[in-house]
Amino acid sequence: MRRLSPGTRLALATHNPGKVRELAAMLRPHGVAVLSAGTLGLGEPVEDAPDFVGNARLKALAAAKASGLPALADDSGFSVAALGGAPGVLSARWAGPGKDFAAAMERVRREMAGSADRRAWFTCALSLAWPDGATATFLGRAEGTVAWPPRGDRGFGYDPMFVSLGNTETYGEMDPARKHATSHRARAMAQMLLSCFEPGDPVVP
Repeated sequence: MRRLSPGTRLALATHNPGKVRELAAMLRPHGVAVLSAGTLGLGEPVEDAPDFVGNARLKALAAAKASGLPALADDSGFSVAALGGAPGVLSARWAGPGKDFAAAMERVRREMAGSADRRAWFTCALSLAWPDGATATFLGRAEGTVAWPPRGDRGFGYDPMFVSLGNTETYGEMDPARKHATSHRARAMAQMLLSCFEPGDPVVP
């Protein structure tokens, strides 16, 4: 596994400000300087892979090759058991071109049609790519239940309608530090940090 080190400049292959905030916060203690796709003027590749891993990998590779920097991409989504795992990899598309997640959450509620099965989960694939085409991908998942009506404005996407196991607050209500400690993205990031940083590397307090 290739290593990262404090001082690395890393391109974040996302235009989603919520993901930029979360990923930057998770990487900051390791001395990694993150540059968003918007800051670097990177375009958005077509996400036509059938799964989270494939989409994360293609976004990371596109950003690494365009920027000349190692790049990190996140592909994540919200899945509902009563909908057979939908919206899943189509989570962003359910929000439409205007990224209207209020409408997307309403669609989830409508298509559940009063189902008693409230199980839901978030999945995150984090893919790290280098300009020469090498990649490594890490998966994280957080289990929970659907909440309705949506609650809280601290998160983004489907966060206001998801309560993770062992909690009563939605991701939209939860303090960001608590979410960052246990979320699907945090779990994928924990695997990446174990694989990509040397054990003795300093951590910024």
